Amino acid sequence: MAVQKPSIPKGTRDFSPLEVNRRQYIINTIKKQFVLFGFSPIETPSFENLSTLTGKYGEEGDRLIFKILNSGDYLAKVDEQLLTERNSQKVISQISEKALRYDLTVPFARYVVQHQNEITFPFKRYQIQPVWRADRPQKGRFREFYQCDADVVGSDSLLQEVDFVQLYDTVFTELKAPVEIHINNRKILSGLAEVADISAQLIDFTVALDKLDKIGEEAVKEEMRGKGISEQAIEILSPLFNMNGDYKTQFAQLKEILATSETGLKGIEELEFVFENTENIGLQSAELVLNLTLARGLDYYTGAIFEVKAKIGEFSSSIGGGGRYDDLTGIFGLKDISGVGISFGLDRTYLVLEENNLFPALEDTTNIQALFINFGQKEASEAMKLVKQLRQQGINTEVYPDDTKMKKQMGYADKKGIKKVILLGEKEIQEQKATVKDMITGEQTEVAFTDLVNAL
Repeated sequence: MAVQKPSIPKGTRDFSPLEVNRRQYIINTIKKQFVLFGFSPIETPSFENLSTLTGKYGEEGDRLIFKILNSGDYLAKVDEQLLTERNSQKVISQISEKALRYDLTVPFARYVVQHQNEITFPFKRYQIQPVWRADRPQKGRFREFYQCDADVVGSDSLLQEVDFVQLYDTVFTELKAPVEIHINNRKILSGLAEVADISAQLIDFTVALDKLDKIGEEAVKEEMRGKGISEQAIEILSPLFNMNGDYKTQFAQLKEILATSETGLKGIEELEFVFENTENIGLQSAELVLNLTLARGLDYYTGAIFEVKAKIGEFSSSIGGGGRYDDLTGIFGLKDISGVGISFGLDRTYLVLEENNLFPALEDTTNIQALFINFGQKEASEAMKLVKQLRQQGINTEVYPDDTKMKKQMGYADKKGIKKVILLGEKEIQEQKATVKDMITGEQTEVAFTDLVNAL
């Protein structure tokens, strides 16, 4: 039998101890701020009913949902005619009832409806779990990745949007990664579609517009034409591509374009509130940027939309995003519950910190502070007693498991980045003193067993 070469699916990764330590550093930084800002943790299953997820992310999003085949002989009950026709959409509904979650927001909406009688509104939750998308893997885009979400449901106050801007600013300031927080409002986009008389094509318009950064103005216009948006409408929307100046200047221009749209003017009013209050409170290192071409492709956003981009390094993809959704829970039967939420992209944030050498000294691939050298069974047994005492005092310690050459044990400590090595031979046991070697300076000191905790 041929030996199988080990591999993992495209778009997934293994993480070394160093990488996991760095990921935990980011997660712990985000989690600390989530708690400070008043969010409580929840978790939801890795997979949901397929019906829970489909129809919530738009046509493009639905295609990227990983479906799970029914257990057993999943083809047995499929209509033969459908198999002959090769109609994958109709076949899927018969062979798959579950799917891996695509994001954390829709499962959260399901959670809120299912547990509405146990929840105190406004409900502020955070959730840090993996999600899966059948996307084309590329730098910063994976098929399995973590999202770190915070949402508030049960309040339509715009103070929540202001607070989320502060939350982004606080987290990225602590990570020492200055960012731009791009913001727009779906009501403005709806208003623009209204004045251009393309309301029926709002989704086509926003999906194309959302690609402006990636493919440029001409390609976006070409995509709009391809979706049947008229030249006249594109002409009306053209000023959108070239607006500049501070937010007050852009709002003034926008008010002229949207003069006949009540919805559009309402969107401007909401954004003005966020900008003015953010200006009043101040930001530490982030910059709030009005981006009128920001659309975010997800269908459920109805108000403010956010996207976060790093101001340093060459990584240009968004490292966070979110927005206001006025009736996401309505699809599960709980009407008129407004919510707003943001997400931190853990993997992309990692790439930014790595590219710009912003990780603190987490180079250790171990969390062991001290290693006892193994001189034999008797000495190792005595060392284990001390190890127990040290661990009880919160010091991460271990005994090298094998009675082997000193050079090999020292090499292990060196490669693992262990700072202190403890020598406990027959003489040391007799005198109740250990020899502690500093692996950085090479200095050796004798320390009484009773003083080991202080010495380490």
